[in-house]
Amino acid sequence: MANQLLITLTLSTLLICSHFTLSKPTTPIEEEDDEEDLSFLEEPELSETSHSTDPDQDFTDFDPFAGDEDDDESFENEDQYEDFEVPEDYDQPEDDNVLTHFDDHDVVVLTEGNFSDVVEGNKYVMVEFYAPWCGHCKVLAPEYAAAATELKVKGEEEEKEKEKVVLAKVDAQEESELAERYEVQGFPTVLWFVDGVHKPYLGPRTKEAIVTWIKKKTGPAVYNVTSVEDAEKILASEDKLVLAYLDSLVGSESEELAAASRLDDDVSFYQTVDAKVAKLFHIDSDVKLPALVLLKKDAEKVSRHDGPFEKSAIKEFVFANKLPLVTTFSKESATMIFESPIKKQVLLFATSKGSTKVIQTFEDAAKLFKGKLIFVYVEMDNEDVGKPVADYFGITGDAAQIIGYTGNDDGKKFVFDKDLTLENLKAFGEGFYSDTLKPFYKSDPIPEDNDGDVKIVVGNNFDDIVLDESKDVLLEIYAPWCGHCQALEPTYSKLAKHLREIDSLVIAKMDGNTNEHPRAKADGYPTILFYPAGNKSSDPITVDVDRTVVAFYKFLKKHASVPFKLQKPTYTDAKESSKIDQKDQKDEL
Repeated sequence: MANQLLITLTLSTLLICSHFTLSKPTTPIEEEDDEEDLSFLEEPELSETSHSTDPDQDFTDFDPFAGDEDDDESFENEDQYEDFEVPEDYDQPEDDNVLTHFDDHDVVVLTEGNFSDVVEGNKYVMVEFYAPWCGHCKVLAPEYAAAATELKVKGEEEEKEKEKVVLAKVDAQEESELAERYEVQGFPTVLWFVDGVHKPYLGPRTKEAIVTWIKKKTGPAVYNVTSVEDAEKILASEDKLVLAYLDSLVGSESEELAAASRLDDDVSFYQTVDAKVAKLFHIDSDVKLPALVLLKKDAEKVSRHDGPFEKSAIKEFVFANKLPLVTTFSKESATMIFESPIKKQVLLFATSKGSTKVIQTFEDAAKLFKGKLIFVYVEMDNEDVGKPVADYFGITGDAAQIIGYTGNDDGKKFVFDKDLTLENLKAFGEGFYSDTLKPFYKSDPIPEDNDGDVKIVVGNNFDDIVLDESKDVLLEIYAPWCGHCQALEPTYSKLAKHLREIDSLVIAKMDGNTNEHPRAKADGYPTILFYPAGNKSSDPITVDVDRTVVAFYKFLKKHASVPFKLQKPTYTDAKESSKIDQKDQKDEL
């Protein structure tokens, strides 16, 4: 939340404008603006030069890019480490337990020298592009190695040497040309090759998921189980599976099962006609055929299909029941959660100790919304995974808290604020699913004094200030830690000071870390948006100009719904203003 989240913006260079002379107003408005004398907007304020001649004094030890770097483990920005260089802050540990304490001898190491031979010499090849410093790669490594071993053993048992599956890996740091050839932009990147043609593998990064996915791609859609011995092996090795008890292993019912299997890459499908085998899968021998169950190593171990034995109905049944009733959030489960077609999530934030009763109630509620909502448990005392998620959602304290999260582009949150009972959770889930709940948005307290040149916007006064139909509003969404925002602040304040007498214009800013609003979405910090007067129902205009007072002023002149004219201050006005500023500074001292 991944992630997983801000796009950095590079600092623009200052725009130096030439001096123009005003002409008679016989030209169109846009041409008149081009001839407007804006040189005074670039002149430094007397207060700016009176403190020090050192332009860097106010930014001692200031790094304009501090806080804007992406997580070096996610590597979502391919330009961040040109030519796959190692991050400067990475120190290779002498003994990395995560990487060394497992056996990966069944994973083939690929280089420029043998890549083509392996990919072209085998029908099925999965290739992981990794970087030694990548944390996600370290998590995947033991799962990937275990999958390689299991698939190798299965291939040897089935004696299908010509169609064996090879799992391989490429160190993208060492083999940068290979990585660039296959357009690797993040780590790990996993590609699936069939007869030399590749596509990305986007499934969960666990041994079980990788093996199941590959079996679906390389083997039959449905496997026959003909003996108790085979059934016991399957039950021991699979975390979740579907089994159908049929009259025959061929025919229309088997074909419907196979068709449903091809629509799901996450679950292995089996069929049997043996009553003893069916019993091991929790199907009674006297049940009406065809019968179908989904088994999971989970709190809800058995789910029984009671609908039509047709492709679409089987698909819907598997989809609704294959996830655990409650998924514990982890690096491994994050992909499954956020890439699920079910976008709405109910998240329980609780500590791992003393939450047994709460979790049980949460599971009972989850049973009522299978296939509709995903129920997720976030361990707040898990420093590596749970705490960052809790911080992202603004969850504090140790008390159990529940929120609904839409999980799509709008990212709306809904707060559960009643006693944690099954009845209350049911009502919350129904309202969340049917879109009848009111979303929650973070907000700082509304400032008591908001008379500055730059107006302070928070979540709870956004409508009053930004969506005021009588005002043209320029809004900066910033973060206090953002170096680009700090660099912009003097320019933005100067702009607001010049425009403070124009009643139809509002220059405002909002801390995007602690405030939210559905009409203010930041793609990165700072994000600058313009809301024209009389048109607040439309999406705001993204301001993409040089970050200078002149550039912002010209943008406002062009896009403002209410025309305005900025008068050039006279020498007397500037001197009087300077005296007032200096007097205020003395008073403060």
